Amino acid sequence: MSGHNKWSTIKHKKGKADAQRGKLFTKIIRELTTAAREGGGSAEGNPRLRTAISAAKAANMPNDTLNKAVQRGTGELPGVSYEEVLYEGYGPGGVAVMLQVLTDNRNRTTAEVRHLFTKHGGNLGETGCVGFLFKRQGYLVLPKSVGNEDAVMEAALEAGAEDFIGDDPEYYSVYTAPEELHKVKTAIEAKGMAVEQAKVEMVPSTQVRLEDKRAEQMIRLMNAFEDHDDVQNVWANFDIDEKLLEAS
Repeated sequence: MSGHNKWSTIKHKKGKADAQRGKLFTKIIRELTTAAREGGGSAEGNPRLRTAISAAKAANMPNDTLNKAVQRGTGELPGVSYEEVLYEGYGPGGVAVMLQVLTDNRNRTTAEVRHLFTKHGGNLGETGCVGFLFKRQGYLVLPKSVGNEDAVMEAALEAGAEDFIGDDPEYYSVYTAPEELHKVKTAIEAKGMAVEQAKVEMVPSTQVRLEDKRAEQMIRLMNAFEDHDDVQNVWANFDIDEKLLEAS
C-alpha cells in the first residue's frame, strides 16, 4: 500500500472517532461556502459542492448548518469570503508536500505555514516546486463490511474506477479520474455498497522512504497541518512504516 493511501486511510479512521468535531465542521463549512461561491448553490451542476455536501453528511453535520454555509457562498446570507491558496514545500528528508488552504488572511496564513514547515524540519517552497510529483484523482473509501473483495472490486471497475486497493484490514480504497468520482460513487452505491468518503486528492507518483527521527518529524508536520484551521487538505509523498503512522 502506498504511503499516501496509508495516511489517507488512517486519517479517515481517526476522523470517524474525532472528538474535535467543531474543528472538522469548520473545515467543511469553509469548503461548502467556497464551492457554492465559485460554482453556484446547485449540487447537480457543481461537482465541488457535491463533494463537500457528501463530506458534510458523512460527518453528520446538521442540515441547517450545511444549508447556511451554502447560502453564505451564494450571497443569500452574509459571511466571510475565503481565498483558496495552494502551498508547496519540503518535509524532512526532502519529502514533497502540498497544502490546499482556505483563508481570510493570506499573509497571516503564509507566515504560519512557513513557521510549521521550519519547526518540523522542512521548508516552504516556490509554486510549482513539487506539484509535478502529484496527480489529481478521485478517492473513495468503503468499509469491508459492504462485501467481499472480489465483488467490491468488480463493482468499482465496472463503474469506471482506475484502481482498487484492498489490503487494509478495515477499508477498501478506490481511485478514479477526478471527473468520474461521482459517477463511480453513484454506481457503487446503486449496488447497495455504502461509500463512507468520496473526495478529490493529490496522489504522489513517487515515494520517499523515511525512518526513525525523520519519520517522526514528518508525522508531527502532517498532524500540525491537519490541525490548522485554514488547511483543508495536506498531501505528501512519504513512505513510513504503518505502525508508526497508526501510533500518531
